Amino acid sequence: MPALHELQRAVYRSLVARDDDATAYIRADSVAAAERLCIYRNTVYVTLTNALRLSFPAVQRLVGAEFFDASAQNFIEGELPHGAYLDDYGAGFPDFLARFSPAASVPYLSDVARLEWAVSRGLHAPDATPLDLAALGAVGEGDHGRVRFVPHPSVSLLQASYPVDAIWRAVLEQNDAALGAIDLGDTPVWLLIQRLPTGIDVRRLSEPAWRCTSALCAGQPLEEAVEPASGIDVSALLAEHLTAGRFIAFNIKEPIAAAQALASVP
Repeated sequence: MPALHELQRAVYRSLVARDDDATAYIRADSVAAAERLCIYRNTVYVTLTNALRLSFPAVQRLVGAEFFDASAQNFIEGELPHGAYLDDYGAGFPDFLARFSPAASVPYLSDVARLEWAVSRGLHAPDATPLDLAALGAVGEGDHGRVRFVPHPSVSLLQASYPVDAIWRAVLEQNDAALGAIDLGDTPVWLLIQRLPTGIDVRRLSEPAWRCTSALCAGQPLEEAVEPASGIDVSALLAEHLTAGRFIAFNIKEPIAAAQALASVP
């Protein structure tokens, strides 16, 4: 018998690379060894394909079930999950679609997938208490420009080369009239995605507002984050973000990650 590691690698190759090295170690029974492996192999692909369907429903509707399943199989062959939590599986699918030549006839497909991944991450992000505005108000005037914010875990920002928010909504609502009325030249779009108590909110921002918000979410100090915000009311933008609960913490020293901020919440 091989060492456990060698046996595990043989089974892995049989499931993923479709070779039959592991059949030599499978006990003979009423079901042939190769057929046993095939059952497990099919379970792996079916399970992972279903995980991708759940995260990318609009992509599936755009291309149809057969094309989606074939694309998913190609993706799975090159990128297996790194953990058992399958809601985390699929981060590389948008980039895969951008390179997948059979999908070239739907040029906005990968951007729709990027939006859907942001939506999926928002839906599964941990809960977090919004920033305490009283604590923020206590910051001395001389330190206002040094304030660094931590975004809510569900918040993400996306710049797309196509009006993917309109495409995404029309596809999921199965509104063919709205889909047909979309102007693909209405680009680029600058999107903010956030989970609210009522569900996922996807909204457009102006480019200056998006760039300022991106800088704030990246932990840049306020005085630096406002630099790309010429022509907009930064105070109103910041008030909107705070009212919507898009930040969960702040400091006036070094940037802190959202995970660190969550860990510090009692």
